[in-house]
Amino acid sequence: MKDTLTRLRAKLGSDSTYFHKVYDHTFTFARTEGQRSLVAFWGLLLPTGLAGGALKYDLTGEDVDMDGEGSSGWTDEHTQWWFQFLTEKGGKGVSKDTWMMLFDFIRTIDSKFLTHDVEAAWPSAIDDFVAWVRSVGNVPTPEAT
Repeated sequence: MKDTLTRLRAKLGSDSTYFHKVYDHTFTFARTEGQRSLVAFWGLLLPTGLAGGALKYDLTGEDVDMDGEGSSGWTDEHTQWWFQFLTEKGGKGVSKDTWMMLFDFIRTIDSKFLTHDVEAAWPSAIDDFVAWVRSVGNVPTPEAT
């Protein structure tokens, strides 16, 4: 049993498809009746996916010339910013849309959020997060680059 758990934990961290299935299922599984606060589950899942590569930066299909600047993706530091943003925002609720789309956002956004498009179909919480990160000076605004 211990070997199986070790193997599954390693697969969760390294296999993006498996991670995505578990991540998607977690919203429904972990949500109790009327509860929408799942921030603690991000604290369990995101570090595992980042450390093992399941959440690695993926530019597949993108036509972006990053010249090496901002070309790395989401890091543990970004995760801490996300938690700080959610805490400062004061809301405990997480919509299903935000939960589901954060996976794609993490895998496709560059580390400086230069590729973020406010006109894209991201949930408002993600757009608000990018604006917050820029306002506190963690990353430059697009105009400053």
